[in-house]
Amino acid sequence: MKTAINTPLAPLPIGPYNQSIAAGGMLYISGQIPIDPASGQLIQDTIEQETSQVLRNIGAILHEAGLSFSDVVKCSVFVKNIDDFARINVVYAGFFDGTVAPARELVEVVRLPKNANIEISVIALLK
Repeated sequence: MKTAINTPLAPLPIGPYNQSIAAGGMLYISGQIPIDPASGQLIQDTIEQETSQVLRNIGAILHEAGLSFSDVVKCSVFVKNIDDFARINVVYAGFFDGTVAPARELVEVVRLPKNANIEISVIALLK
């Protein structure tokens, strides 16, 4: 059995999917891009601001599911410019405890939805 978990505190899906699905003791959060849920506008100032907005969106979905960043076991990060790797890591480290940070890959891609510069999806353990 699976259950959709959505919140108005994160951007609404821009396609036929949910913000997250709970199934099999896990929460699968769809890829989030740096959209401000209040305005619906894509943030494209600096990669630091964009990364922070993406992680705040993920945090809102985690919160709706009764979870936190400490419950995340896997992150998939997609970026348009691999040269932003170190700058993304600085922001990313502020959301995760380094001693038990989740497994992760960071992959450069040609294009992301709405021409965003970063997209992150996560998998978390349900409580």
